[in-house]
Amino acid sequence: MQHSDTITTMDRTSVLLLFGGESSEHDVSISSARNVYAAIDDEKFEVILGYIDRDGKWWLLDSFGMQIETHGALQLLPALGMKGFVTLPEQRIIQPDVILPILHGNGGEDGSVQGLAQLAHIPIVGCDITASAVGMDKIKTKEVLSAHAITIVPYEVHHVSDTTPEFNKLSMTLGSPLFVKPARAGSSVGVSKVYSEDELIVALKTAHEHSTDVLIEQAIVARELEVGVLGTPPRHHVTNVGEVLSDADFYSYDDKYTNGTSSVAIPAAIEPSMSHKIQALSSRIYEILGCKGLSRIDFFLSDDGTLYLNEVNTMPGFTNISMYPKLWRNSGISYPELIEQLISDALAMDATIDIPEQTQLTEETV
Repeated sequence: MQHSDTITTMDRTSVLLLFGGESSEHDVSISSARNVYAAIDDEKFEVILGYIDRDGKWWLLDSFGMQIETHGALQLLPALGMKGFVTLPEQRIIQPDVILPILHGNGGEDGSVQGLAQLAHIPIVGCDITASAVGMDKIKTKEVLSAHAITIVPYEVHHVSDTTPEFNKLSMTLGSPLFVKPARAGSSVGVSKVYSEDELIVALKTAHEHSTDVLIEQAIVARELEVGVLGTPPRHHVTNVGEVLSDADFYSYDDKYTNGTSSVAIPAAIEPSMSHKIQALSSRIYEILGCKGLSRIDFFLSDDGTLYLNEVNTMPGFTNISMYPKLWRNSGISYPELIEQLISDALAMDATIDIPEQTQLTEETV
């Protein structure tokens, strides 16, 4: 991609595709963004590549090769309130029409980049600061939704400063085995299934590497069911229910992205009444949390027929094996159409917000 002193597009919508990030899901983000970049309609959209490295530096890339190379690249700095970015060096001006944050984990889907976009006055695809922050935090999600009488998996919370709990005591209330999960991480990063005191100690240490707060959950013998939601309430839509089919002990990070032993069934082989219940509940959860743009909502269906909310993912994966685009493909929306709808929704939301005209960002203002 060739850069002029000011990067704008007259005929196409300019999209700043953000990917990478400081989180443990850095590589997943790159895989997702690579798929988005390949699928996006370049007759309608001009893509500006914004890579965030593991140290949190933002880079303007010329190409999206198999290896991410920042040597010789320009850094991106936000021009807050000015609807754009400035590069270092050279002070080139970047003014995207919209930000598409294909970012997973902390710093990406936790409200951070959403807040930056708000301060910069640039529309951004997906949920706002509040919904992103709550959705990212599994504990806060449980607290909010349980207050609305939505069934959640029983759990305890372990803070990094707490003493190690006794496995036998936890088992008396939560049963055995137990799941240990970071409160703020996705893609099953740092998740362990534990059967003993020794395993609990190791699992807590692993989970705390990704989050100061950790969930200790009852292990539910259940089917894993997921739906995709698209749009802004009240004009949002819910997919058919999909099911994760895995040969592993649980749907771990390796099972998702390394071993490739998992598959999905869309629609899930469940009774129509249960499918309708999950769709209606997903729509309600989406509204309760104030979600916009997109989310994937995950459930457990236990052997006794109890439906538990598992988690809400406000920026689901877009890799070639990810459930969210597969769910929409089953509903008749192709990958490029899905991307276009997400961008259109973000721009439409921005048009409803009355923001005073800003001073034009020029070289004289930086």
